[in-house]
Amino acid sequence: MIDKIISLMTDFVPPIVLRCYRKAARKDFFTGKYATWEEAKQVSTGYDSDLILEKVRSSSLKIKNGEAVYERDSVLFDTIQYSWPLLAGILWIASQKENHLNLVDFGGSLGSTYYQNRKFLSHLKEMRWSIVEQKHFVECGKRDFENEHLKFYDDLDECFREQRPDAVLLSGVLQYLEKPYSLLDTVRSLGFEYILVDRTPYLVTGTERLTLQKVPHEIFPASYPCWLLSQQKFLGAMRDRYLLVAEFDGLDKTDVLDSGFKGFLFRRK
Repeated sequence: MIDKIISLMTDFVPPIVLRCYRKAARKDFFTGKYATWEEAKQVSTGYDSDLILEKVRSSSLKIKNGEAVYERDSVLFDTIQYSWPLLAGILWIASQKENHLNLVDFGGSLGSTYYQNRKFLSHLKEMRWSIVEQKHFVECGKRDFENEHLKFYDDLDECFREQRPDAVLLSGVLQYLEKPYSLLDTVRSLGFEYILVDRTPYLVTGTERLTLQKVPHEIFPASYPCWLLSQQKFLGAMRDRYLLVAEFDGLDKTDVLDSGFKGFLFRRK
């Protein structure tokens, strides 16, 4: 929502005013430094509430039923905000498999990225898009959104056994896990041929920081423990088994000094 307001202001607001608004609007985007995950969790509301699910479900149903064109983090938009590098990565992966796409979207909500990009994937010979999510999201997904292309699972191992996906998408998820590198270890051990990472905040220099991310109240009142990962450490963890194919900037923004949202495409060695 903040990005949408800033975009509308750009044409008629002086740059200095725009910078001040952006800074003020994001001043609580990331806040605090916490020693442990439990400490940060105690002062957050978490992201497993029924309120969040219902708002995401309501917005996602409008997309599915053609009543709206794009949803991100439960917010509806008049036009689709594409991450062109992410879409290029997905299409590149499909092209390596003779236009067959078999991907698992870990933490993929109720299909936000699937619905965002499906127009550009409809020509593929085969598309299997699996989502691994929290149990209550999976129950909702199976009931209201599952179709011949879109499937839901609450366990990554089960999804891998059933679907045998070639690629895994980690979009806006690593930073919300208590142990993000444990998930990376699992992903690498399963042997995915391709790994796509997007919408993840990194510190370019320095050590990692555990902070609190506050969601703007116009979306829903919530706050989460959130990692600002070390880009150097992250890339080092991937280097032994995967080659870096591409690196790109994410759509999200942060005003934390020396940080930014990034995306990466990896291919197994």
